[in-house]
Amino acid sequence: MSSIGDSAGASLRVICGPTASGKSVLALRLAETVDAWIISADSRQVYRRFDIGTAKPSDEERRHVPHFGIDVAEPDERYTAADWGTAVPEWLEAISASSRTPLVVGGTGFYLRALFAPLFDEPEIDPDQRASVRDVLSGMSAEEVRRWCEALDPARATLGRAQRERAIEVALITGHRISDLYQVRSRAPVLTARYLVLDPGPALAATIASRVDEMLARGWLDEIRGLAVRVDSAARAWTATGYDEMRRVVDGERTLEQGRELVIVATRQYAKRQRTWFRNQLTGERVLRLDPRAPDAFDRAVEWFHGEDEEMTR
Repeated sequence: MSSIGDSAGASLRVICGPTASGKSVLALRLAETVDAWIISADSRQVYRRFDIGTAKPSDEERRHVPHFGIDVAEPDERYTAADWGTAVPEWLEAISASSRTPLVVGGTGFYLRALFAPLFDEPEIDPDQRASVRDVLSGMSAEEVRRWCEALDPARATLGRAQRERAIEVALITGHRISDLYQVRSRAPVLTARYLVLDPGPALAATIASRVDEMLARGWLDEIRGLAVRVDSAARAWTATGYDEMRRVVDGERTLEQGRELVIVATRQYAKRQRTWFRNQLTGERVLRLDPRAPDAFDRAVEWFHGEDEEMTR
């Protein structure tokens, strides 16, 4: 594969879909088959030491297929979609230098948007003001944060907590809504994509519950106990789905069964938001939607990967 600078007309292959839809399993098998290396598009796998609850690929899996975009930030670091999008060209160059093909895999829509759709240039924000707003937000419940976001930037209120907090922060400090900035302060996209969207349909609900149980069996609570000693309770990485609730279990504020049910509900709600995003944002011939449980799913994925690039623009 030629370098990114020489392949502006080529489209990156992207496997995406809601959480627990089977992206990693299919992507690893596909990458081994077609000799690809993976770029993770997961906004929580970027944080070091938050492993089990973010469903990071194992060390062995990463030895078989190198991954980029994992463990690139400290837990208390504010790592944005723009940071990720800025890093991707370097990863693409490294993959090209190894004569492999890049395969982008993940469910964070804003990361994909950072590559393939216009992003706004974020306004400068005073660090002290930001810290003051974050202190206030950290003490709010999820419902309180949602209500504030609905008042300040209603277009962002349907997103996850981290995105809602960011919208509140920008609105309060700059006087501008992020949703408005996306429209008036954008920069042109550089790359195009061909998407494979995985979704097992109604079966996803049960799969999510099973995955939570698997994480607990692998020692998720022990991981959280270790993190609680080393990582500040206000660190951004704790906002990953499930970690806050399971930390409450570790602290004795909830029973394990209560925490488990709350994590399952929160994960299903997150998957619903992801589905909405992929349905509304990814349309047209450049998108193949696939049930990963179908008998011919892998064969179709291989065919999709080797498909000819078309003239596609965003």
